[in-house]
Amino acid sequence: MSIHFSRSVAIAVAGAFLFAGVTAQAQAPAPGAPPVGAPQGAAPGGPVAATLAPVQPDWTKICGSDPATKKELCYTTRDFGVPGAKPEDPPQPLMALAVYDPKGDDNKIIRLLLPPGLMLRPGFRFAVDKNPAESGAFEICFPNGCFAQVIVKKATVDSMKKAEKATVVVKNQGNAEVTFYLPLNNFGKAFDGPPIDPKVLEEQQKKLAADLQKRAEEERKRLEGKGGAAPAAAGK
Repeated sequence: MSIHFSRSVAIAVAGAFLFAGVTAQAQAPAPGAPPVGAPQGAAPGGPVAATLAPVQPDWTKICGSDPATKKELCYTTRDFGVPGAKPEDPPQPLMALAVYDPKGDDNKIIRLLLPPGLMLRPGFRFAVDKNPAESGAFEICFPNGCFAQVIVKKATVDSMKKAEKATVVVKNQGNAEVTFYLPLNNFGKAFDGPPIDPKVLEEQQKKLAADLQKRAEEERKRLEGKGGAAPAAAGK
C-alpha cells in the first residue's frame, strides 16, 4: 500500500507524503548512544517501558483518494513523544500512529512510524487496553525512521474508540523488549468525525515544522554552551 503519513514529525523520513507533501529531517541516534527507548542509566539488555505523551493537541483525520485503488480513504493520526524533563517542556517526538479506514472494507490498517535502531525481524505487537496483542511487521526503513503496519478487523478499531491506551511492543538493538503506551483519549471522536480542512492542516504542519526548527536551534546553542558537538538543525 502506497499511503504514508502526511504529518511531519521529528522522526519522519524526508519524502513525498500523501495529500500534504511536508518533509522533515531528524537526527539518527549517535554512535554509542543508548538503545532506542532506554532511559539514561538503564541497565543494558533489560526490558524498558515508557508512557508517551501526545505531541499535538488532538487527533487529526485526513481524507482523500488512495492513489493505488482510486477509492476514498481516510486516516486518523497523532504523533507521540517522550515527556520533557520539566512539566512545561514539550514532548520530544518519537512515534506516529495512524489508523486507515478504507471505505467499505472490514479490514483496517494500523500504521506506525518508528525511530531507527530497532530489530526488524521480530516485528512489533499492538494491543488495545488488555485485549490480546496482534502481530505486525516492518514495511520499509529509511535512515531516520521505519514504517510498520498490521491489518486488523473493524472490531479492533471499534475497541480503540472506547479504550484508554494502545500498547506497542518492539525490540531494540540490544534485544531488549521495549513497550510503549499511547493514550487513546478522543480517538473515537476524531475517527468518526469530519476530516480536517486542508488549509488548517497545512497551517498546523507549518507550525510544527517551525517548532521543530526552534527546538533544534535551542539544543544546538545549549550544546555549544557546554562545549559539545551540536547536531544539525532539523530541516537543513
